[in-house]
This record gives sequence, structure tokens and C-alpha cells, in this order.
Amino acid sequence: MTFSLTILGSSSAIPILNRNPSAHLLTVNERLFLLDCAEGTQLQLRKFHIHFQRINRIFVSHLHGDHYFGLIGLLNTFHLLGRKEELHLYGPPMLKEIIDLQLLTSMTVLKYPLLFHITSNDKYNLVHEDEHVTVHSFPLLHSVPTCGFIFREKKQERKIRKDILEKLNIPFEEIRKIKKGDDYTDEHGRVFRNEKLTIDPPSPQSYSYCSDTAYTESIIPFISGCDLLYHEATFMQEMVGNAHDKLHSTTVEAATIALKAKAKKLIIGHFSARYEDLQPLLTEARTIFPETYLAEDGIVFKI
Repeated sequence: MTFSLTILGSSSAIPILNRNPSAHLLTVNERLFLLDCAEGTQLQLRKFHIHFQRINRIFVSHLHGDHYFGLIGLLNTFHLLGRKEELHLYGPPMLKEIIDLQLLTSMTVLKYPLLFHITSNDKYNLVHEDEHVTVHSFPLLHSVPTCGFIFREKKQERKIRKDILEKLNIPFEEIRKIKKGDDYTDEHGRVFRNEKLTIDPPSPQSYSYCSDTAYTESIIPFISGCDLLYHEATFMQEMVGNAHDKLHSTTVEAATIALKAKAKKLIIGHFSARYEDLQPLLTEARTIFPETYLAEDGIVFKI
């Protein structure tokens, strides 16, 4: 199963030539989930050759412009391209009012169903579930109501060994049971243990998206043990006062959260435009959490 993350934007509020503001694209079993949609996101989708018409769910963490100013443009592009498939949009309550007003003033009636799902910023909450993945939102600490999101892959069924399948000529109706963990008894009464018939599926993967947030250990129970953690790191530690004033995080604080949450890998992003060279931010974070990487535009992380 494919489980990968493409960075579409890694800058903070002000875009710069080589860094777009926040947007991530998560691929789970060939399904595309867009997290935040800053100005220019649809151009990034084209630049990195992503078939963005396959995006069916968009998650907006909060209503600061560098996280959603590209949304109405993308929705309109879907409309102009003749999209028919429904699109699900998850975000704060006022997001629906903003989109509805923009559509109303431009006298646009979308050719596809746009379904809104209101997120809550005061509790851990299941916002989406399908046969492959669950998505929960959880509160972050920022200057406006803000949610993080964690995607967890569901455990796959066990895989039957091809050599066993051919040798035993197992009836079709029994195969489903075996995939779910049952033993198999043949027509002669011989019992074959499941562990001899099947192969363990890959371990389920998880991805946590912590967009704009001050340092808060309250999120640790929600993201504990995740395979890939994105945590904003707008400033280096020498500017910790600025970070606290703006309710953002530093490299050291992001790395500390990753360490305490026992994440396997950390990505830092949402970099202040003051930093042209990002290597010092990476070096500083790695003093706390060695498995830290930069969320540079166009980078793909395979989980």
C-alpha cells in the first residue's frame, strides 16, 4: 500500500521564490488528501506533476491566510475543468461562510457537490474513516482556533502464501476467513494453522500534521508513536521570544515534542522568510532529535 507525503509548501506567512506557504499532499493507497491550501498550491500541484483531480478530501487547519488563501482558486479550477465527483472539505465553522460568500459574489454554482465537515478545536475527534485510513483532529495552541490532524492506516488483512494456495486448492469461501486470521480445515479434517498459511501484512503507518502551534505537550497523547510527524518550526531557538509572542514553535521545541512523543521521524517546516539557508535550523533540531528532516517544497517522504 502506498503511504507517502509530498511537501507543496514550507514557508510561513510570506511566500518566497523557492518556498510556497503551507500545503501537504498525503497519498494513502492511491487516494490523495490535501492538508492546507495556501496561495499558489494549485500551481505547486501542477509543478510536481500531481493529478489533483483525484483529490477528494481537503483538510484546513485554521483560518490564517497562509493556510487557505489558495482554496477558492483550487475549487474554481475543479469547476472549470468540469469536475463531477463530490469534494469533502474539513475545517473551522467560518470556512463554509467564507467559501459560500466567494461563490455567491462571483455568481458561481459549482458543477460538483462540495460537502463541508466542521472540525472542533477543543477535543480529539474522528473526522473521517474509510476502509484504509482513519483521520482524527486534535487541538493545537495558536492565536486562532487551530487543529492538527493524524492519519492512521488500518491494519491490512493477512496475505495467503501463493504456494500454499495452489498446493491445498483452498475453496474461495475459505480464503476470506483465512485472511482474517482463521485456521483452515480441509476435507480430510486436517487443520492448517493460520501462521503457516499466511504472511504478516506490513505494519500500519501514521502521519501527524501539526501546523501552526506554540510548544504544548498536550498534543503528545494524540501523536504518540507516529511514524512521521510534521511540526512547525518557524524560528531557531535564539528567537524563542518571538516564537512565544506569535504562538509558534522553534526548532528545539519541535524536536522536543518529537522526542517526547516517540515519533519515528520528524519533519520541520513553516520557516520564517528571514531564513534563506535552512541548514542551521536542521542542525539545531538534530541536536535534540537526530531523525529530523526539512520540509522543502517538492520533497516526497515515503513512510
